[in-house]
Amino acid sequence: MQDLLSRNSSRLEFSVRIIDVIALWLAGQLAGFLRFSGPVEKTAEVHLILLYFCCGMAFLLFQQLDLYSSWRGRTLPSMFRHLAISWGVVLLIGLFFVFLINHTSALSRLWLFYWYGTGIVFLAVSRFILYSGLRALRRRGLNNKNVVIIGFGRTGQEMFQRTSEEHWYGYDVKAIYTGNQHPTTLDTSHVDRINTLEDVNDYVLNNNIHEIWITLPLSASQQLHTLQYLLRNALVDIRWVPDTLSMQIFNSKITNFLGLPTVELNQPAANDVGGIVKDLFDKLFAAVALILLAPLFLVIAIGIKMSSPGPVFFKQKRLGLNGRPFEMYKFRSMKMHEEHGKVTQATKNDPRITPFGGFLRRTSLDELPQFINVLRGDMSVVGPRPHALQHNEMYKERLEMYMLRHRVKPGITGWAQVNGFRGETDTDEKMAKRVQFDLHYIEHWSFGMDLKIILWTAFKGWTGKNAY
Repeated sequence: MQDLLSRNSSRLEFSVRIIDVIALWLAGQLAGFLRFSGPVEKTAEVHLILLYFCCGMAFLLFQQLDLYSSWRGRTLPSMFRHLAISWGVVLLIGLFFVFLINHTSALSRLWLFYWYGTGIVFLAVSRFILYSGLRALRRRGLNNKNVVIIGFGRTGQEMFQRTSEEHWYGYDVKAIYTGNQHPTTLDTSHVDRINTLEDVNDYVLNNNIHEIWITLPLSASQQLHTLQYLLRNALVDIRWVPDTLSMQIFNSKITNFLGLPTVELNQPAANDVGGIVKDLFDKLFAAVALILLAPLFLVIAIGIKMSSPGPVFFKQKRLGLNGRPFEMYKFRSMKMHEEHGKVTQATKNDPRITPFGGFLRRTSLDELPQFINVLRGDMSVVGPRPHALQHNEMYKERLEMYMLRHRVKPGITGWAQVNGFRGETDTDEKMAKRVQFDLHYIEHWSFGMDLKIILWTAFKGWTGKNAY
């Protein structure tokens, strides 16, 4: 069956192209019945011209738009998006053609809208049926491709596990080259082991291999160069899958930099347009908050002055965006004291905290002056909470990736805080958990996530058992 499908792949592609054309023609006719209550042939001539023109263009262009390449290993939603975009491109070309022959005045926009929508549905349904059939064959071990994996780090093991558990992808791993990387829990007893890179090409030639997946880490540059030479005559598909799973990074977005493809390793999600939206929201939110909270600020200031001598505000150096220091404002909640070069976190029943200051800390009202920092651009409404400079120096040596918290502006509230990780961090485990939530926020940021955190803070985040 595998050989039969391989030999007839060109015929299968041609058949799918014909099916796509028929699907679009039927969709156009259905759009005619929806719009005109009759076939397209009985409407203005331009509709029939556009119908046949676009069907012909689809037959020619869909192949150029990469609609007929193998879709195994990719998701159906991404395929449907590709179909919708490609069909839209063909339809736009058809509209331009109608414009050139000066028939746009007689063209029904509603029929065009119906045709685009029904065309997407018909194309998607036909593809779904086709790929469901191919997946069914793959689940039975038919129409599969034999694979060799070179490199067995986290990425290699992950790809091996996915092909083993999700047979509908249609890949059978026949052999692996582990080198110095050895699997820990995966069962690889049923696959061959290739001992040296020099043996890879012979194994491929003698075992009907269709693809080679190279998952060596980026540090194995010498092995990659060796493989490039050894596989120079290999007549199979070769995929290089960089072992990015072993690199703890925010994202792996590929951009064009100086005309070359560049992988952005630690760009936060709140970047580009999203970052502008976040900054504008921060400024507006802070300005409104400061205006509305002005009477409360006055009451708190009086309470602080009556509780103990000293200033209303407490200012302390913290690290902001990309590690730039700034002075963070809080309402003073402690008696005036000297730290002698060492910052000591507040603890439960801390004698330095005034009774009124204890109330401010339990309700998080002491944090409100940080809206001034937001308005100045030092902080954001939502982000990782800033720590004292001495704590940064201590934890950056103890916790991996601790300093990546500073790739975004610190916040008044954050994902860690609304999930219960606020207050004293007297152990490395507590701080590690807070950092984990902070990095999750940075990687998965969205404007909706910010709104969720703000609402969550308003309803449950201002108080807590760890706030003292």
